[in-house]
Amino acid sequence: MKTSKAIHRSPVALAILSLLIEEPMHPYRMQQLLKERGKHDVVNVHQRASIYQTIERLSHQQLIEVQETIREEGRPDKTVYAVTEKGRVTAFSWMKEIISLPVKEYPEFPAALSFLPLLDVEVVIEAFERRVGFLRDSLTGMQHQYEEAKEVLPRVLLLDLEYRMNMFSAEIEWVRSILEEIKNKNIDWNLELLLGISTKFKSENPHHE
Repeated sequence: MKTSKAIHRSPVALAILSLLIEEPMHPYRMQQLLKERGKHDVVNVHQRASIYQTIERLSHQQLIEVQETIREEGRPDKTVYAVTEKGRVTAFSWMKEIISLPVKEYPEFPAALSFLPLLDVEVVIEAFERRVGFLRDSLTGMQHQYEEAKEVLPRVLLLDLEYRMNMFSAEIEWVRSILEEIKNKNIDWNLELLLGISTKFKSENPHHE
């Protein structure tokens, strides 16, 4: 007996289902709405191809369906999609699970930190200073966006932006503290240190390959 294939969850899929719960619409309108609402910073819809690929998958899984095709002379046809009841239930289920259960993710920054001693101290200092500058600029942009948006939108629609602002603020504070410790040589490293750790690891694990 065949079992149904599990439905793959993704931010783009959740965004599409959520928009279609509001009303039926065509893919271009989905992309524009996400940009207009500033959600393209949390859902990667910069490539329209990813939206079409996700729509095709959602349609195949019967989470959405074609409602109509709009034909205008001299323009490409526009396919309008609507969410199915299965899609509505799936979106609500995803939302509850995402909010309640943290998932193990593998972002690039911690991965680079785990191999930080491969870089010279001076290189790391410069890189951290650049990161702090970038984070500050991004945070300032988000703060301006938030101040403008809160005049016209209820706070519940801005929680994702609040979350990102707090995450950026926390990262700025942490990176600055580590940067200060590196400059003060409270955190320091060199090639000899790395080789010593490697040698110690081999001696403690003689059968490790």
